[in-house]
Amino acid sequence: MPDAPSAPDFDLSGLLRRIRRRADLSQRELATELHVSKSTVAAVEAGSAGMDACLLAVAARLAGLRLGLLDADGREVCGMAADTVRDAAGRRFPAHLDTVLSDERSGWWVDRRDRRQPTYTFDRRSPWDLPGSRTENRPDDHLRPQPGDSPAERAEARRAARWRRYREELDRRFLAGELAGLPDTFTCTCPPVCDELDDWDGRPVHADDCPCRCDAS
Repeated sequence: MPDAPSAPDFDLSGLLRRIRRRADLSQRELATELHVSKSTVAAVEAGSAGMDACLLAVAARLAGLRLGLLDADGREVCGMAADTVRDAAGRRFPAHLDTVLSDERSGWWVDRRDRRQPTYTFDRRSPWDLPGSRTENRPDDHLRPQPGDSPAERAEARRAARWRRYREELDRRFLAGELAGLPDTFTCTCPPVCDELDDWDGRPVHADDCPCRCDAS
């Protein structure tokens, strides 16, 4: 296995010695606390060996310190959240890609009737992206699960919102006297496919075989 790349700006030797000084521990005493040999501590301080990050974190805690990541401005950067969305098998999505609700990419599932549409997916990289453009204005973390995220629930929410807008427009036009002669009550019988066809920007869009074709215009 090839050696891991070095980090010349990370002074592990100096940091470990700083830990020992603040904790007032000899090499032997620190080795005992870390359950390693004295020669391991000595080799790290001499710069001839590395140290596992978890082990270094334990050593730092002995001196009342903790490890962290800092950005170029010295601000601490936290790790990615543990409660973000996962795939249908319970696995985390690739950290370097952006997660999205699957119905926002509905075209991906049109021809895959053999698979159930998942609740979440991720945006794949494009080979035509300019270097650095993928990290501009991107979210700091992956999505977190929220009630109503499933494709069926979101479709129903869109249908309800559309019906609500329709009723508001119908009431407005009825009070303005523009819809004289229409019944006082109306029940929408649009099939669910109408919701998927509608872009929600203008008049309702209907499937060819929709029996309702409701429209307040």
